[in-house]
Amino acid sequence: MSLQNNNNKLTLRFRCPKELEGLLPPPVPASQGVPDWLKAMPTTAFSALNQQDEQTIKRCPPFVDAMTCGFLIPLICDLRVEDGEIIWDNDIPPGGETEFPRSPISFHDPGQVTGTPLFEADRFVIKFHNLWTIEAPDGYALFFTHPVNRFDLPFTTLSGLVDCDRYKDAWIHFPAHWHDTNFRGVLARGTPIVQCIPVKREDWTTQTSSFTTEDTQQVQALRAELRREPGLYRRKFRA
Repeated sequence: MSLQNNNNKLTLRFRCPKELEGLLPPPVPASQGVPDWLKAMPTTAFSALNQQDEQTIKRCPPFVDAMTCGFLIPLICDLRVEDGEIIWDNDIPPGGETEFPRSPISFHDPGQVTGTPLFEADRFVIKFHNLWTIEAPDGYALFFTHPVNRFDLPFTTLSGLVDCDRYKDAWIHFPAHWHDTNFRGVLARGTPIVQCIPVKREDWTTQTSSFTTEDTQQVQALRAELRREPGLYRRKFRA
């Protein structure tokens, strides 16, 4: 099956059980999920080192483009964290023809990450539940990772690559390391828990070489142009 619109845009298909239609916060394009801190931050800030205003990362296209690539999958209900416990009130109906977890999270036994930097004998790895199945176009996998550059979140979602053009009729849940043990309060419904980025399956090789004379001239010319025009990448090279 080819998942394409009439305007030839590739499409990801998210589906949920009938009982949950209209009750789950839907996945959104990552461009619509930019955090408030990025919206509010200035584009320039004074550099004490250089004694002048310098551009902030808000003016760095690679930083922003990574954050706005693909789609964000949101937390399905509020999580309240207090006294070392995570509690919730998730008012969704039980499964009908299709069974599904009603809780927003579950846990991995710490033994499952034995030998990794995540292992702590007395701490579980949480798992965010996702109640959307995801179908990608033929030839595409989905790279699931922590929402890019979201260092403000109290957890870090583990990364994984799933062939969602083939594996499309079952849930994909998302393990995460809750790294902020001092967090107290509510992690709100709709908080992005994972970013999914389509990746076309292709075979790649590498090629290494030293600069030719022409290469050296091109590198020097571009570096000089970048020094003259700080916003050159955004104007000339950004797709």
